[in-house]
Amino acid sequence: MPSTSSAHSGPANLSSTEQRAVASLASLYALRMLGLFMVLPVMMIEGQKLDGATPSLLGLAMGVYGLTQALLQIPAGTLSDRIGRKPIIIGGLLIFALGSFVAASADNVWWVIIGRALQGGGAIASAIMALVTDLTREDNRMKAMAAIGASIGLSFSVALVLGPWLAGLGGLSLIFAATGLLALGGVLVTLFLIPNPPPRPHRDSGAVWSEISVQLRNTRLWPLNIGIFLLHALMVAIFVAIPARLLAANLPAEQHSWLYLPVLVVAFLLMVPFIIVAEKKRRMKSVVLTGAGGIAIALFGMAAASELWHWGALLLIYFWGFNLMEASLPSWLSKIAPAGAKGSAMGIYSSMQFLGAFSGGSAGGFLLSHYGSSALFVVLGALVILWALILSQSSAPLHLTSVRLDIRGNCSEQQLAQLMALAGVSEASLQASEGAIYLKVSADVFDHQQALAIVHPTGEEHGSQR
Repeated sequence: MPSTSSAHSGPANLSSTEQRAVASLASLYALRMLGLFMVLPVMMIEGQKLDGATPSLLGLAMGVYGLTQALLQIPAGTLSDRIGRKPIIIGGLLIFALGSFVAASADNVWWVIIGRALQGGGAIASAIMALVTDLTREDNRMKAMAAIGASIGLSFSVALVLGPWLAGLGGLSLIFAATGLLALGGVLVTLFLIPNPPPRPHRDSGAVWSEISVQLRNTRLWPLNIGIFLLHALMVAIFVAIPARLLAANLPAEQHSWLYLPVLVVAFLLMVPFIIVAEKKRRMKSVVLTGAGGIAIALFGMAAASELWHWGALLLIYFWGFNLMEASLPSWLSKIAPAGAKGSAMGIYSSMQFLGAFSGGSAGGFLLSHYGSSALFVVLGALVILWALILSQSSAPLHLTSVRLDIRGNCSEQQLAQLMALAGVSEASLQASEGAIYLKVSADVFDHQQALAIVHPTGEEHGSQR
């Protein structure tokens, strides 16, 4: 692979090796998330056929994968630095497949819960992201990460459409069995299609234990961590109640896909212009708060919705806001995470995301059992308003990006001062043990060539770039 430190005046095109690697890794991530999401729109209906099923236990079954995923994803990522990415990914896929087959064979709700917990235990997300770093050049890293992100969004949309259709053919057992087979297919993809480079330390892509404790105390990040926690709690909690409400609106379970499909497509198309405004016009805070407002309006409306057209309109507003926040929050976090700490900040953020899914399923099932679906939607809407008030007190993010410069040997205080003096540079962090300097820069004015000339001057002292 070409070195990540090679200089480019502009973005490079993905090489054929990079294209194959990104496509394979995106498909792995998407297939895994597809298996986790497909049960969301059907669990509360199909799960009633399980022995011992109650709304609270079915809600737990929907969200328990988030607990094991949150607990294991950072340890799995750091372990992949030691033993390699592929062993972690293959092992995680096998655990995920085992959980899927356990759930597929279950006739008791507790075995479904155990199977879902095992699915979450196949925590490969951080290892996949680290492997993206190993296999792509620095100039192409954002393209690769964007492809992974797009695959996650696509898998969620496909899951909401595919889940009810598969449930109509064979119930939860078919969904879980298909998920297990997809995971085994992912093992073959990992073995035979994905290259096997040596692990490459990179603090913008992977968590570092010593840095995690620092970023846990970073108060600027917590409004975003709480936001993604709440967003994914909502994602699971609303599906505790929506399927039954659609049945009450005279939409048979096997036809729920035909409502979700157009809603998701239109919501995505409506979201795109706002993302452009957030990034190009630098109005991210306003756009995120607008999305939160839309979600709150939709949730309050769901509390009173009765007609099918009500649900079509409200779900459209909800998924528009959900997509908007899902795309914007990680971008905001990447802009404000300190130099050399983005991987650790994202590790905490992702753990909060999965904990949100667990909490949403558990709390959603409890609220539905004791207070009904209307109360559930009102409580969720109030929580969104409360979070939006918290976020409104945060400063809008500066539009900064991260840059990693490889160094050879030591880097003097004078060189660091010269880097900080460059136009557009706001932070510099020397990581001598990794042989790198991390910068936070404004891409509009930052000159990559000047920075490279500072850390790699002509002569033997610093050597040439790798």
